[in-house]
Amino acid sequence: MKKLMIVALMTLGFQGWSQQVELLIFREKLYDFGDVDELKTNVTHDFVFTNNSSLPIKILSVDASCGCTTPAWSQEPIAHGATGFIKASFDPRGRPGYFNKTLTVRTDLDANPIVLQIKGQVTTPSAELPGDFPIAEGSLHFKTKSFSFGTVYINRAPVQKQYPVINKGLTAVKFISVAMPSYIKVEMPAVLAPQESGVIKISYDGRKKNQFGFASDNIQITTDDMGDEVKSFSVFASLEEYYVSPVGAEVAMVPVLSMKQESIDLGSFGQGRVINTSTVVVNKGKRDLQIKALQGNCACITAETSKKIIKPGDSTTLKISFTPQNRGGTQQKAITVYSNDPRNPVQRLLIQASINEE
Repeated sequence: MKKLMIVALMTLGFQGWSQQVELLIFREKLYDFGDVDELKTNVTHDFVFTNNSSLPIKILSVDASCGCTTPAWSQEPIAHGATGFIKASFDPRGRPGYFNKTLTVRTDLDANPIVLQIKGQVTTPSAELPGDFPIAEGSLHFKTKSFSFGTVYINRAPVQKQYPVINKGLTAVKFISVAMPSYIKVEMPAVLAPQESGVIKISYDGRKKNQFGFASDNIQITTDDMGDEVKSFSVFASLEEYYVSPVGAEVAMVPVLSMKQESIDLGSFGQGRVINTSTVVVNKGKRDLQIKALQGNCACITAETSKKIIKPGDSTTLKISFTPQNRGGTQQKAITVYSNDPRNPVQRLLIQASINEE
């Protein structure tokens, strides 16, 4: 009888410990590929983790949210303190534009899955104009029609990138002015002679933008290029806060965001309905957890929390509202949660539904 009680207490103690301690510690759970050339081969990234439990851990499965993403992982059990990997391979072919995909990891030690995330911008060279500068805007040729910054931090210095341009016309082109948001600065050549190349320098100040999540902006460059004076470009960025990863004793003293569910299946319903659901967000850390922002990946899904500051050991309700509008069939949406959890400041809740057309 005493042996049974000891085993039961050990089991309960282990379960309680596993709920408080992260069993697999990843170097990052989100990776931004930045610009990805649609005509190139797959891009890959290894999510490296350390086994933080007292027992060996085996990865049972890794499920990708899209057939465009192929996972691979450490096949042998990972001993305590040893490292393993989850490899994400993304195929950009036929998928122009912004992408945001997930990998759901399941182990033999914890029933709660771990969600990893990859994102980026697939750029598409024009099929009409071969060469290194395939995008034609009048006499000026560019490598891309849009300018992607990848991740920009709202609490760090501005990021500057350079984009090459060449004048393939027969006359010189003068750069006259540029219209842009206040948090974007553009430096242009004064004039480009025929066949002369130069660079357009663009700076993005996340502190002035002061917004979380994916952002799309527009800049308009005015030239004296006859018949094509105004040239319009998109500027993309994914904005979040930068945190220094805690080390040593600091690891046990930070806020830790944990969602009761990492995915919700709303089931089947008609287009005319608005579906409300919820989940619980828990602070498993030792300091106050701040919910900085919530962002849906389309206008059809919104979220709010009853609390913005969650005390250690406390929780709040994350309320979600999904409006199908004119959508039909299987829908996969997401809510991104931004917090001051320094190890995982960006986390996603996946929402799935099947919409019956009426």
